[in-house]
Amino acid sequence: MKLTGNTIFITGGTSGIGRGLAEALHKLGNKVIISGRRTALLAEVTAANPGMAAITLDVTSLDSIQAAARELIEKHPDLNVVFNNAGFMPFDDVSGPVDDALTQDLITTNLLGPIRVTSALIEHLKTKADATVLYTSSVLAFVPIASNAVYSATKAALHSFALSQRFQLRNTNVRVQEIAPPWVDTDLIYKSGDPRAMPLPDFIEQTLVALATDDPEVIVEAIRPLRDNPGAKEHALFDAFNQSLVENPIPVGA
Repeated sequence: MKLTGNTIFITGGTSGIGRGLAEALHKLGNKVIISGRRTALLAEVTAANPGMAAITLDVTSLDSIQAAARELIEKHPDLNVVFNNAGFMPFDDVSGPVDDALTQDLITTNLLGPIRVTSALIEHLKTKADATVLYTSSVLAFVPIASNAVYSATKAALHSFALSQRFQLRNTNVRVQEIAPPWVDTDLIYKSGDPRAMPLPDFIEQTLVALATDDPEVIVEAIRPLRDNPGAKEHALFDAFNQSLVENPIPVGA
């Protein structure tokens, strides 16, 4: 992906990784449009970043996605980058009955949302000389956290979808890149300063470097061993990884 001269639409751009990358790309001179459900947060971020634009969007609603797509194309016809970043990460326990409503909301937000957003804008992107679709998946697409089983599964599914879409777009001008973050110290779960979590500024800096390459997957070096894990012997690393979290749990606040 080229890092300058773009018009970039980012879902989930009001906090965490989404806001961090939105602000970094804005500082590079790109036109950035963030989205989210909470208008107050959108106003806060755009006020802190003069020139940044915002649009209200509920990624769980097909009607909201289609309306946002029409508004984007009308107001920002130069749009050439769609960055699917919106998502949330609840804990669950799939050793017993799951919360069906929460599970449906999670799948709709983390998987169906990006599919729908890209679908609503893909034909527009094909008209641009240099277009990119970005997906935020997770290292958990490759080594799931058992205590966030459905979240991990949505990220594995999003990785699979990105692979297929990249192949099907191979003869077009639209590039597909997947950002697979490690545990980053954001409020996705709880911003705690845990030493196991990568500081957000470090993640943003390293991600921008990787994003500017031709690599289909944008990962930081710290997670490469986990990214390379899937295979016939993946169970041993998965078990050890999850046992370490049982013994030293992820902090979730007071």
